[in-house]
Amino acid sequence: MVRLYGLLFLAQVVLAVCALISCLSAEEGEIRALPRVAWVLIILFFPLVGSIAWFVAGRETGGRRPRTAWPVGNGFAETERRRPVAPDDDPEFLASLKEQARRDDQDLLRKWEADLRRREEELRRNTDDRDRPEV
Repeated sequence: MVRLYGLLFLAQVVLAVCALISCLSAEEGEIRALPRVAWVLIILFFPLVGSIAWFVAGRETGGRRPRTAWPVGNGFAETERRRPVAPDDDPEFLASLKEQARRDDQDLLRKWEADLRRREEELRRNTDDRDRPEV
């Protein structure tokens, strides 16, 4: 019988610690009914009833957004932080690649045209030189 009471006491302590951690790590928008300080005092003074009350009525339930065990980042909420975008998912980066490729193609075309004009000019000079009678 003593072991059963010890086990129940341990379960109550674990439940109270979990409720305290949950209450203290919840963001302001996720706490319902009472202020955070009131919930902490209720959990501390009435561990079993306060813990159950916190999990049932104190915290916001539902799938607004997934929660992580520890806050990530520099104290900013997950939704407020700008997440890095992979280059192949960033439309601005992809547009800049297309623009750069277009400019490179235009430069290459200009070089080819200039080279073709130069070669044609050389060919005309060579054929003009051959067509002239030698004196």
